[in-house]
Amino acid sequence: MRRLAPPLVAVALLVAGCGSGGNSSGGGGESGPIRVGQIVSLTGNYSPLGSENKKSVELAVEQINNAGGVAGRKIELIVKDDKSQPDQSVLAFNDLKGQDVAAVIGSPFSNSALATIPLVDREKIPYLSPSPADEQVNPVHPYVFMVPATAATYGERILRYLQAGNLTRIAVAHDTKSSYAVAGFKGMQAKAGQYGVTIVAPEEFQTTATDFSSVFNRTKASGAQALVVWATGAPAVALTKQYATAGLGVPLVLTGAQASKLFLDPVGPAAEGVTVASSIGVVGADVPAGPLKQAIDELATPFAAKYGYPPPQFAQDGYSAVKLLVAAIEQAGGTEPEQIRQALESLTLLTPNGKYGYSGSDHSGLPGDYIAITTVRGGKFVPTDWTRGQLAGIAGQ
Repeated sequence: MRRLAPPLVAVALLVAGCGSGGNSSGGGGESGPIRVGQIVSLTGNYSPLGSENKKSVELAVEQINNAGGVAGRKIELIVKDDKSQPDQSVLAFNDLKGQDVAAVIGSPFSNSALATIPLVDREKIPYLSPSPADEQVNPVHPYVFMVPATAATYGERILRYLQAGNLTRIAVAHDTKSSYAVAGFKGMQAKAGQYGVTIVAPEEFQTTATDFSSVFNRTKASGAQALVVWATGAPAVALTKQYATAGLGVPLVLTGAQASKLFLDPVGPAAEGVTVASSIGVVGADVPAGPLKQAIDELATPFAAKYGYPPPQFAQDGYSAVKLLVAAIEQAGGTEPEQIRQALESLTLLTPNGKYGYSGSDHSGLPGDYIAITTVRGGKFVPTDWTRGQLAGIAGQ
């Protein structure tokens, strides 16, 4: 009989640790701090993304607490490193669940976010995701809300830009091991015809790739007028450096994953003239005066003062996630998970990323109007003429 006891105890502990739902007060009782979890990549391949995400989340929490908190309650941020590994994100979520968090701001690594969503569905804890893989919100998961625009939305925005420039034949290369890159490529495939664009040279690579000569050779042979690349981390740096000497003679278009000094610094002069799609906040200095500019500066001014450079894409997403969560808690009048979920679904909020409008059928909430198409000039992201022509239309929103 004694030999059976340890397994029985283990089962009991497992069952006790799998209870659903969050804590109705988010920790600390109705007058104590509101505990908010953050899962973030602080080590591993995606630590450059995670470090910027964490900086902006901490800045937002600091600002809110210094202003008196949320309904008189301070926010207590509990940070967990997913080590750029999906299984570690799952473990981190379980740990945070055990600490009675009111909500979780998820990993910027799409693969980690997707691995965690089944737990979010089961535990019914609001989860704001700074990663853009479409599968998080298509179909809708009741407690999952995306902060950046979806990868497919980025893809469609790029197609609009290419159409405006009469670029109708494009090569598209993507990382098959990145959920974000796969979603972006599929989104472009689905919408290309609507914009009179033909993908003449689809090319695949993996996150470990270091030589992109096959991508360039196929682009040349296809007669493509532009090369669009979906990648995160190191591959984009290596590809851009090689592109600078490949003599393709066509524009290189990258996505929001490269809208950061963490891309610009290692690439150096090779980035000059490259086109990058990004959050509107990345080019906040060029946004005309108005409510959107004010929302952008709320992050940009203190972030630049503290760290010495403008907030990149990943900082825009982390900061916006906190603002969305706080607005939902204030609107809900409490921290019950279902209250927060319902509040998010009816929330309209202007942030450095743009104006969100979630609903019961749309948990992405951010339209493509707030995606800027930029060009790297002098080591900085500046709006293309196409984006400059649209800034006035959104600045007053």
